[in-house]
Amino acid sequence: MDYLPIFLDIRSARVLVVGGGEVAARKVGLLQGAGARVVVVSPELCPRLAAAKAAGEITHIPRVFTVADVAGARVVIAATNHASTNKRVYQAATAARVPVNVVDHPALCTFIMPSIIDRSPVLVAVSSGGTSPVLARLLRARLETLVASTYGALAAFMARHRPEVRQRITSPTQRRRFWERVLQGPAAELLLAGEENAAAEVFARELAQPEGGGVGLVSLVGAGPGDPDLLTLRALRLMQEADVIVHDRLVAAPILALCRREAERIDVGKDAGHHAVPQGRINQLLVELATSGRRIVRLKGGDPFVFGRGGEEIDALVEAGIPFQVVPGITAALGCAAYGHLPLTHRDYAQSCVFVTGHCRKGDLALNWEALAKPHQTLVFYMGVAALATISRELVAHGLPRSTPAALIERGTTPKQRVLTGTLADLPDIVAQEAIEPPTLIIIGEVVRLHDRWAQGRGAQASELRAAG
Repeated sequence: MDYLPIFLDIRSARVLVVGGGEVAARKVGLLQGAGARVVVVSPELCPRLAAAKAAGEITHIPRVFTVADVAGARVVIAATNHASTNKRVYQAATAARVPVNVVDHPALCTFIMPSIIDRSPVLVAVSSGGTSPVLARLLRARLETLVASTYGALAAFMARHRPEVRQRITSPTQRRRFWERVLQGPAAELLLAGEENAAAEVFARELAQPEGGGVGLVSLVGAGPGDPDLLTLRALRLMQEADVIVHDRLVAAPILALCRREAERIDVGKDAGHHAVPQGRINQLLVELATSGRRIVRLKGGDPFVFGRGGEEIDALVEAGIPFQVVPGITAALGCAAYGHLPLTHRDYAQSCVFVTGHCRKGDLALNWEALAKPHQTLVFYMGVAALATISRELVAHGLPRSTPAALIERGTTPKQRVLTGTLADLPDIVAQEAIEPPTLIIIGEVVRLHDRWAQGRGAQASELRAAG
């Protein structure tokens, strides 16, 4: 290693910063975050540092640097535009055996300031040894997506319970195994989801049987409308940690490919008129799997709570005493409309938006048609292709003009996406002529006019780009 990674305790310590510009201000912010008493030596201060001085957050010595300024400092940072000053700071600090960092000059540093991922008390530092700060920042950005913002709460929870665990489990080896199991189990996952009370209950159960055998955790995860890039970071992490994936038919194959390869996959998909696995059996299956102590991801297309029957599954889990969490996903209405360049609301066209299920039960689509057939409103029908003739007929019968713009978005957000526009009156004919198949979203309202306008604009831009090329 070119450098020894260490973490310094500088709480209440005097730290010297030489320089008063924006670079110095960024370093001062980091030092203040670590609790240092910051002294800035510089003839002038940038606005940020001037504000910090006015607020009493820093001590300012308004002159050029002198060797005597190093006395009593725990750490020294030089951030000036003068090479000679930076070198004098380095020489004075090394002579006094005080750690010194000269910004962007690795040869004049006895320590390197890393890129930091702050999940206090958990800290992750990334450094390129001063050779490429930009690379270190890029690596930090990638790691940020892997280290959840709630890891600090998880570490604090462990700190609070360490004495209790030490008292209950006297063997160091058994304690280590216990903590490993907890950190990979439902208690930790609930903490990362912000469910501290539920986590405490699960933890108490785990501690009561430290040799294992507790129940698992069910995570109801929204997989979004189809594009894997629309998954949330938490969804992706849970998919890659799961022991079992219970998924719907609408979960796209590229999304399933991102799940942990060793995980068992169970397809409980449904489509119109055919339920491969009845909902009651799905509920029972989730309970059975969790009782075996495994981590279950119930992967649902779109969002679990938007026509996804997630509430019924949670009822079953609650009744059985199974811990659970819900990870929202981008529902089809939002994702498909965005990818189809079609706003759901617009100040000039629609001031409200209504999500409706078009799923027929025993051939009867019993909806409040009068409330739906309102002007200045966008209607989004899920699962409505089979009932499209009824939808069109009833909306017209209750007051919507036959000429009301409408759109069909088939396989939205995927490479096979199709967007077809027309009117409320001709939607059924479009479905028949174009052989539209589920999953297809139906959007009805004046906002659909914008799709055609924007499509023309995008075509003109593409032609201009081709001509320029």
